[in-house]
Amino acid sequence: MMQPITFKNRSVPVYYPPGQEEALKALPGKLRELELNFDFRKRWKEIASVEMSRDVAIFQYHDGTKLYLEVG
Repeated sequence: MMQPITFKNRSVPVYYPPGQEEALKALPGKLRELELNFDFRKRWKEIASVEMSRDVAIFQYHDGTKLYLEVG
């Protein structure tokens, strides 16, 4: 399933398997915690998509690299 998430006026698609809605609901809170992290905000512009896998958000960048972030 797919749902867009908006952070700093930019929307990114979030892909998640059925039954993982709770982890998806925790993602905006984790993004708010990273709001003051300048490096994350700068790299947010390069994120192509986010994939949820249980309590981990996998941020996929345009260059193929990934960032794993625990949300739960």
